[in-house]
Amino acid sequence: MTVIRVGTRASALALAQTQTIVNRIAASAGVEVEIVRVTTHGDTSTEPLSSLGGTGVFASALREALLNDECDVIVHSFKDLPTEPHPGLVIGATPKRADARDVLVARTGFTLDTLPEGARVGTGSPRRVAQLLERRPDLTIVDIRGNIDTRVGRVAEGDLDAVVLAAAGLGRLGRLDSLAPEFLDLSAWPTAPGQGALAIEVRDGKPDRLLGVALAAMNHASTEATTTAERTVLARLEAGCAAPIGATAVVDDGLLFLTATVYSPDGSRKVTSSHAATPDSHSALHLTEAALDVAERVSIDLLAGGAAEFAPLKVTE
Repeated sequence: MTVIRVGTRASALALAQTQTIVNRIAASAGVEVEIVRVTTHGDTSTEPLSSLGGTGVFASALREALLNDECDVIVHSFKDLPTEPHPGLVIGATPKRADARDVLVARTGFTLDTLPEGARVGTGSPRRVAQLLERRPDLTIVDIRGNIDTRVGRVAEGDLDAVVLAAAGLGRLGRLDSLAPEFLDLSAWPTAPGQGALAIEVRDGKPDRLLGVALAAMNHASTEATTTAERTVLARLEAGCAAPIGATAVVDDGLLFLTATVYSPDGSRKVTSSHAATPDSHSALHLTEAALDVAERVSIDLLAGGAAEFAPLKVTE
C-alpha cells in the first residue's frame, strides 16, 4: 500500500477532524495519505435530522464508498454512527476523545439561565430540546440545520438568541476562543453517546500492515471503553436520533463510571441511572468487558424506571 485513502464528509468540520487523522496515519505508516471527499444525504437535505431517520444519514454514503474500495478508511463523528454493526465493516480505531460537553453560544452577556423569557434558542437535536425545556420551559425552541458558521450567524444576525453546539466541533475549528461560549457541565447536561469522539471504520478482515500499524497507534483504550459503554445503552434501549438520551462515561481511579438519562421529548420527565465497574486491568479487553457490564446495568435501571413509557424507544421491557 503506497497510498492510504481516507474518506470523509466534505464539510469544514469533517475535513478539519479528518486532517488530524490523516496526519497521524502519515506519521505512523510513513506513506502518502490522501483525503477522499464524500457527499452524504445528511449534507444535502434541508429536512430535520429526526425526519431523515437521524443516526446514519451521514454514514451511509461513506460506508458505501469504503465497501466499493473508493477509500481505505473512513472517519465518522462517533455520535453520528448507528450502533448496529454494518456488514463487512468494523471500527478499526477510536482516537482519544475531545471535549464531550455541549456549549451555549448566545448574544453577548447572556447565559442559559439569564436568557430573557421566551428567548429563541436553536438546535436540531431532540436531546438538546428536552434538556433546554427541562431547564427553561419558557424558551422558544427553533429547529435548525446547517454548519457551525450558519448556526452561529443566526445569533449574530439577531434571528436567534442562542444556539447549542458541541464543544468538540468548535474546538476542532479553532472557534472556542472567539465565540467564548458557556460550557454546560456533563453532570447536569449529559451529551449524546460518543459525542466528542471519532470512529475510524475499515473493511472487515486483516488490514494492510502499514494501515494496521497506524490504526493501533491511534486507538485510545479508555475512549474505546467509554464510547462502548455509552453506545451500548443506546443500542440496548433500541433508541435512535428521535430519542432524547444523554450518556457520560469516564475512566477514573481504576473504575469505569457510566451515567445515562432518558428524557421525555418535552423535558417534563426523565429517569437517570449511574453505575460503576472495576476493570481487571487497563487493557482494552478488560476495559471493554467493564463497559458492557456497566451499560447493561444502567439500561436495566432506565427501563425499570419507566423510560419506555415517556420516551420514543422501540424496546418495551
